[in-house]
Amino acid sequence: MNLPISSEVRRLTDGERQQFRECGYIKNLPVFNQDAITVLQKRFKELTAMLPEGVHMSRVNNWHKANRYVYNLCRTPTILDYVEDVLGPNFFQWGAHCFAKFPHDGTVVPWHQDSCYWPLEPKATVSVWLALFDTDATNGAMHIVRGSHLWGPVDHCRVDDEKYVLGLEADQSAIEQSDVVSLDLKAGEISLHDNRLLHGSGPNDSDRMRAGQTMRFSPTNVKADLSVWPTFESYLVRGVDEYDHNPVGKVPSRNGHPVRQGQGSWDFA
Repeated sequence: MNLPISSEVRRLTDGERQQFRECGYIKNLPVFNQDAITVLQKRFKELTAMLPEGVHMSRVNNWHKANRYVYNLCRTPTILDYVEDVLGPNFFQWGAHCFAKFPHDGTVVPWHQDSCYWPLEPKATVSVWLALFDTDATNGAMHIVRGSHLWGPVDHCRVDDEKYVLGLEADQSAIEQSDVVSLDLKAGEISLHDNRLLHGSGPNDSDRMRAGQTMRFSPTNVKADLSVWPTFESYLVRGVDEYDHNPVGKVPSRNGHPVRQGQGSWDFA
């Protein structure tokens, strides 16, 4: 897959790498041009149409295991260049999740740290969020708490309301509003965020679609606790895996789709 790349692509600057270390995020990194955005939006609609009736796009994951188009999208060299500038030369992919909020969609992603869900050590995952449509505060953009990845684990409590896409919500008592940043993105841009960063998003009260393709990458020294997460699989994307800590997933040969959270690649053979 060779989607047209923006003429503004580059590598991360020293200042951006420092920002990631100190603040836990970078946003507005250019990847795709307008011609590619048309294709990305068309393919998103096709992926959505695959799902069984009643299954919300935001409630399934591991598209990279099921769908060759998504698998290839996650290997866009420009995206991997940005990730390499943060993680170093040796890293693998283990996740891909498409978050979608349709017009007047009341679903909410509560404040949380991704790392509280994932039995991975060390906690060194970088999430890429590729905007498929323009996203801002009016249509439910992600909000992050600058620097919260340095706080350590934050207490989470269970939330059972159907409006919540995730089942845990972080204690918000330490959040200063002056540290909250909206990750506004133009379609075709990406953001990067640390897996320990506090983040969430509100409902989409607008008439506009908000959707993004998330991709999860970790350096090769990261190991999953398979007793907790038996379907965890790694896909080396850059460099060498000198540790061999994790099972290797099967590369998808067709454009299938997940039907629930946490499926193994063997489900899509």
